[in-house]
Amino acid sequence: MSDQPPPAAPPPGQPDPSGPHPGWSSPSGPPYGADPTASGAAGPPYGAAPATPPPWDPAAPPAWGPGTPPPWDPSGAPTHQGWGYPAPGHPGGYPPAAGPYGGPPWYPGPPAGWYPPGIDPADPLVTPPGARLNGWYERLVGAIQRGWRVLLPILLLTQALPAAVLSVVSLGVDPTARWEASTVQDPAALPDTFFQDLATVLLVSVGGGVLIGFVQGIGWAAGTWTLARQAAGQPVDVGAALRYGLRRALGLWGWTLLSGVIIAIGVCFCVIPGIYLAFALSMVGPIYLFERQNPIGRSFRMFHQRLGLLLGRVALVAAVVLVGSLVVGLVQGAATAPLGLDPLAAPGTAIGAVVVLALTAVLTLPVQLVQLVGFVVTYAEQRAHEGPVNSAGLVAELG
Repeated sequence: MSDQPPPAAPPPGQPDPSGPHPGWSSPSGPPYGADPTASGAAGPPYGAAPATPPPWDPAAPPAWGPGTPPPWDPSGAPTHQGWGYPAPGHPGGYPPAAGPYGGPPWYPGPPAGWYPPGIDPADPLVTPPGARLNGWYERLVGAIQRGWRVLLPILLLTQALPAAVLSVVSLGVDPTARWEASTVQDPAALPDTFFQDLATVLLVSVGGGVLIGFVQGIGWAAGTWTLARQAAGQPVDVGAALRYGLRRALGLWGWTLLSGVIIAIGVCFCVIPGIYLAFALSMVGPIYLFERQNPIGRSFRMFHQRLGLLLGRVALVAAVVLVGSLVVGLVQGAATAPLGLDPLAAPGTAIGAVVVLALTAVLTLPVQLVQLVGFVVTYAEQRAHEGPVNSAGLVAELG
């Protein structure tokens, strides 16, 4: 019993302070703090303090289950189940977590020095992805150092010697001396044998070039076989290389002729299309020797898929060939100029002309060597960007 008097009744027109406030209705549902799943559960009256949660027990099992995120850990360590950052010093180098929200997101990718399975970074012929120009150059120089003793005799027999023979024959049918004598008598008239001489020159140049292309195909195939086998540590010799080259020369010759016709047509359209086609078809020879199918279409795709990479490599090789050929041409012109317009007219000048042409053909051997090795190393690098490949696998593809 309380000894306090009962509260006075509210004045007329004033609401009862113990009742609900005007304009406010009781919310639907169970009272605050009640179990929402229990029907008719009653909780503490409105305004009462909520129940205090029990203190945390370190020995108690976690209150969350599968699929429910754990509470925040002030230490900042990630608490995701099933994975975590590797320990410090892990070769992957994941960024460590920091702060209550963990570290920055990690995007998967190969760490430095990592290569895809099947790629040997020490392969002497195949430049692995990411090795850049230095890796390509090291393999080009290494292939030349390994193979020059075998490659130079092959190139001498299949490149320099046929070119020297064609040069001597072309010099023999050169009508320049006769045309000079005819124009002295009548400068306004064409020489009497102009068209006959022109047809002869074209026949010798084009026909001789086509025939020499077959012999050169033997050398390209033999040199490619030599480079691949040496890189794989297998024995090579000039005879075996030439036998392999002879076996593959006919098909290589045909695809090379077709590529040459396509490039010549491109040159007729303001030269630039011909230059583009020469770069786009630069891998036709290696593709035929290693893959044996659709060399032209495959070379186009390879060129456009890695345009900068292939264009840069082929441009470097082409620059060496162009500069070397220009130097040899200047030497040949300077050496043959004293022999006159028709050096084969007399025995002495004829011997001198043959010697000069033979020596200048030999001078082209370093240029031919760089071209052969450069194209094979470039092709091997392109294959490495497409999938796992090594020197032993390339030797198996050659057959």
